[in-house]
Parts: sequence; C-alpha cells; structure tokens
Amino acid sequence: MERRSFLKSGALAAAATAVAMPAVAQSQPEVKWRLTSSFPKSLDTIFGTAQQFSKYVSEATDGKFEIQVFAPGEIVPGLQALDAVSSGTVECAHSPTYFYIGKDPTLGLGTGIPFGLNARQQHSWWFFGGGEQIVNGVLDRFNAYSIPCGNSGCQMGGFFRNELKSIDDLKGLKFRIGGMGGAVLSKLGVVPTQIAPGDVYPALERGAIDAAEFVGPYDDEKLGFIRVAKYYYYPGWWEGGAMLHLIIGKDAWNKLPKHYQAIVQHACEAANNWMLAKYDAVNPGGLRRLVAQGAQLRGFPLPVMEAALKAAEEYYAETSAKSADFKKGYDSMVAFRGENLLWWQVAELSYDSFMNRLKAR
Repeated sequence: MERRSFLKSGALAAAATAVAMPAVAQSQPEVKWRLTSSFPKSLDTIFGTAQQFSKYVSEATDGKFEIQVFAPGEIVPGLQALDAVSSGTVECAHSPTYFYIGKDPTLGLGTGIPFGLNARQQHSWWFFGGGEQIVNGVLDRFNAYSIPCGNSGCQMGGFFRNELKSIDDLKGLKFRIGGMGGAVLSKLGVVPTQIAPGDVYPALERGAIDAAEFVGPYDDEKLGFIRVAKYYYYPGWWEGGAMLHLIIGKDAWNKLPKHYQAIVQHACEAANNWMLAKYDAVNPGGLRRLVAQGAQLRGFPLPVMEAALKAAEEYYAETSAKSADFKKGYDSMVAFRGENLLWWQVAELSYDSFMNRLKAR
C-alpha cells in the first residue's frame, strides 16, 4: 500500500514538473532589442550608461533578454534617436528628451530646463511631481515611452574662445548648446547651434562655432576642447541636473512580459544611479587636469546670469501661451521647485555651504 502511494505521489510530482518546466521556459522568452545611443563610444560614462543598463537586463534574465547598444551613425545619427524609435527602426534609444523640443517643447522638461531643477529634484519631480505623466503623455503621440536612465548632475558652462566680460560679448556668439538653453540665449544675441557630441570638436577647431558646452570636465577633457578654446565657464545654468532617458517604442514595450518590463524599469534606475555616481567621482580630477593644461576657470558674470534668467522667463511665458502641454508641465515644475528650494535652503544648502567653508580652512 505504501509502495503504491509512493509511486502515485511520485507520478503526480513528475507530471507537475513536466507541466511547470515549459511554463517557466515560456515566462523567460528570448528577446533581442537594439538600442541606439545619442553619444559616442569615446565618452565612457554617458555612452557607458547604456552599456550598464544592457548588462543589468541581461544578468537579471540569465541572458534571455539581450539589448545590443549602437553608437551614433551605426544605425542613425545621434539626434535622430527618437525618430528611429517612433518608426520601429530600433526598439529603444538612450538620449535626452530635450534634443527633440522641435517636435514638442514639453519634451525639454523631461531632461531639464534653464534655471530648473538639480539632479535629485528632477528625479523627484519625475516620479512624485507629475513629470512622468506629463512627458510620457506627449511621447505617446510619437509611439514612445520613456524611463529615466542617467543624470549628469549640474553641468559646466562650456569652453569659449574669448572671455565674457559683459552681456555685449554674447551678441553674435556662435555657441553649440542643446535644448532650451539655446532658445534662451538667442534672446541675448547668441547664435545657438545643436551639434551631435561627436561633431563638436571639429566645429570648434574650424571656427564654425565660438564656444561649446557638453557635460562636465571629465567628458570635456576627452573631447579636447582645451586645445582650441581656453576660457572654461561655470555653472551650466541651462542644465542643473540633466536627466537622460531610455526611450522605448510602445509596440516593443507592450510586447514584453510584465516581469521583463519590471526588470527594464529597475535596470534603468540602477543605470541612472551609476551614471550620476560615476560623474561625481571623475569630474573633480578632470577639472584639475584641465586647469593644469591651461583652462582659465571663470564664473559667468552676474549680469549675464540675471539677463539669462529674465530671458528664460520670457521664453517660458511665450511657449506656455502657444502650448497647453508645456504650460501644464512648466507650472508643475515651478511649483515643485518652489517647495523643494524651501527645504534645500534649510538642510542641503546650509550643510554644503558649511562643508565648503571647512575645506577652505
């Protein structure tokens, strides 16, 4: 009797295993995506963030979900990443949404706007202040969905061939600058141009532009700007905490099993933290080396900062009058910034200020 019971239970267990194994296999389908980055391979932090993301996804799925990362030009140019996602040429892209403000100005808010939020505030606004719903509501029209996947922190103001002494020095200045910073500076006489990262140095070397900004010291050193321009300005008030995104085609996203979607979201968050931590680690040394190579460190003159702030507010008012989506997003961001700055002044700013005074002793 015991033998018959054992055999019966063993048969049932075997049958259950036979059913369960295919179910497990089916829940871990093999998926292969292509990701186009907007950044050259030479920039190991910002391009490397996409590689880290891909690695996290592969590891979490035992290699079942593979995402191959491509540099600009290998599939499409860096500034056409969203188009490639929208058309289904690739499943996803790693890019800042502000590259695409020509399609809709609201997309500028996804990365960050002049005199906007710092890195932590931008991240918080996205998840808890309505940013995700506002920006993805616009991207939905382009058959796309985005998840934060990297942040540069506050950026530098860029390398300039000539010193800025007054607002008049901005008139006619040909400046490589992305996003809304260019639109704001154009009100002050600057001639902005958006050039893909890999093409900036040749333009500066040829004199096609007079100044260029990218991210910060670590990347600026790699791009070689110091060889053709020596005045290095700060802060990059147009990018107080520039958020990058994994931009995914809606069709590709909807085909993923729910647990694969969860893995992508968690991998993006891990890559986001990796990028910010990496820049915080490598930028101090990059700044020291650039100064040693002859970079003349300069803060933007206060009159330039104040004029830029006024121009930015005028631009936002004009854009809000034309775009209800932008107005909704901008109003949301401003309200969120106001609350955050109250808290920042009490704790973060006072602590950082004290620690900087301590370092100076």
